[in-house]
Amino acid sequence: VSGAGTLMDSPIPPSGTQEPPYTHRALLCLGSNLGPRETLIYQALEEIKLLPQSALGRLSSLIETEPYGLKEQPPFMNQVAELFTDLEPAELLASLLAIESKLGRIRVQKWGPRLIDIDILLMDKIIYKDEFLVLPHPDFHRRDFALKLLIELEPELVHPVLDKSLQELYQDLKMGGIK
Repeated sequence: VSGAGTLMDSPIPPSGTQEPPYTHRALLCLGSNLGPRETLIYQALEEIKLLPQSALGRLSSLIETEPYGLKEQPPFMNQVAELFTDLEPAELLASLLAIESKLGRIRVQKWGPRLIDIDILLMDKIIYKDEFLVLPHPDFHRRDFALKLLIELEPELVHPVLDKSLQELYQDLKMGGIK
């Protein structure tokens, strides 16, 4: 990866599955609160399957959630997807942004309504920051739905910065959150 970002540590081994021959494992959160929400998430997953040097892994449940941040908007449908890939973080972000654009996403307002949103929550145990991407996602541990869906796939996974399991983070959130 070129630029100001830094990469640390090694890939997260998947639980209960044989690791595919890919360099990285990313956990993505897909969301939609405009249009045919479930269809848009399905279409995004189909596009993700077509990414070069990548393979879609397990999927969490697809659930309806209340908006985060800007509350005055329709509810979201959200799902977490596991992706095995040889793409580096910046390359993966560029690919996911291209999928959002292809499916009609226009960025108008932070936390505003959207046809499709695809966030990289975690990528291995990588700690990375540049002007476009921060890993792990800087806010997922404050989002009830993101933690619930991640826990479905990896309950014992440890946040590489906060050094707590997803279950611990979820309990912290229920008790008032992490500042």
